[in-house]
Amino acid sequence: MKQIELLAPAGSFEKAKIAFLYGADAVYCGTSSLSLRARADMEDEDLKKTIKYAHEIGKKVYVTLNIFAWDEKYEEIIEMAKELETLKPDGIIASDVGVIETLKQYAPSVPINVSTQANIISLRDCKFWYKYGAKRVIMAREINKEQLKYIMENKPKDLEVEIFAHGAICFAFSGRCFLSDFLTCRSANLGDCAQSCRWSYNLYAEEKNNPGELMPIETSKYGTSIFSSKDLCLIKEIPEIIDMGIDSVKIEGRLKTEYYLASVINAYRNAIDDYQKNPENYDYTKYLNELDKVKTRGLTTFYFNDRNNKDIQEYGGRQYNENYEFGGKVVEYQEEKSVIEIKNKLKVGDTLEILIPNKIEPYVFNIEKLWNDETDEEITEISPGVKGQLVKMKLPIKCEKDWILRRKKHT
Repeated sequence: MKQIELLAPAGSFEKAKIAFLYGADAVYCGTSSLSLRARADMEDEDLKKTIKYAHEIGKKVYVTLNIFAWDEKYEEIIEMAKELETLKPDGIIASDVGVIETLKQYAPSVPINVSTQANIISLRDCKFWYKYGAKRVIMAREINKEQLKYIMENKPKDLEVEIFAHGAICFAFSGRCFLSDFLTCRSANLGDCAQSCRWSYNLYAEEKNNPGELMPIETSKYGTSIFSSKDLCLIKEIPEIIDMGIDSVKIEGRLKTEYYLASVINAYRNAIDDYQKNPENYDYTKYLNELDKVKTRGLTTFYFNDRNNKDIQEYGGRQYNENYEFGGKVVEYQEEKSVIEIKNKLKVGDTLEILIPNKIEPYVFNIEKLWNDETDEEITEISPGVKGQLVKMKLPIKCEKDWILRRKKHT
């Protein structure tokens, strides 16, 4: 069975390390201002550290330069291309033909991965980009599995194909949206999306014979999220994806937390490995149960199974998980008192789950004792006061640095 790459987002060097720890084969990350997530934390020094670290542990890094660039951006693009030619990432993700031409000139040894922003939906698209020098094409999310199978059976043999398997779906065709720019002057295609499609809107009806007399229409006190989509989730479809020979499955979310990354990556890592070891007994429900603990929106397969699928919109618009949240991260394990970086309020008696890399079932325990990190004084609860707030806690099993703790909320 062909090995498939699990590709995860990395908005910072720390997030890249978490992604690799929990099973990602590769990460994708942006430059500070030339990718479609300009607000991600990946500064250029972090990018260097990420590439160096990944290559030392046998992993890969793809760098995104997938903005649609104005002419005034090209001086910066040329300098970044020269830098990437030196850093040698495993690929550059781009969509603008002018940008790709520049990359071919100034970073000729780095493979080109054509972004989903290029709206690749056909075999002819794939063949065009292959002739143009692309090593990999990242398919539009709008494509379905029958179209994918046809492409996989007929594409050039050494052209790699990547698809999105999990995460946010853009309201526009493969992310080429102008709504944010129209409403806030923040262009999604220049990396500064305000996610206007996720906002709640007040709707009004106007009787045409009485212009100006607006009658409010509301679905709830929050208004209605008429543009907001559910999140893509293809965990059930992993066997089909692997069997058709897809080269890479991608998780969306460079702005997501380390907790989100650990949870989602671990679920897909286990799903892929379990299917490849024992394809006859693949049970997607145990992976879906883990994904349910971290989701903040409903989940959908979008158009992968059915072009007529209507279960894709999230009209409620409220984005939080009622049952679980980020509890903390292991900084240092000690048999009696481990050091934990807290991410939400913790108190004695709370139920925590330790997310164990490469194991789908978390280890569940209750906090028995807490100690102040500086004074060693026993305490009953602690709330995040500053970034990097620490506490000491007895952990029930041996844990490694950076393992994630999930907190079950009180009902």
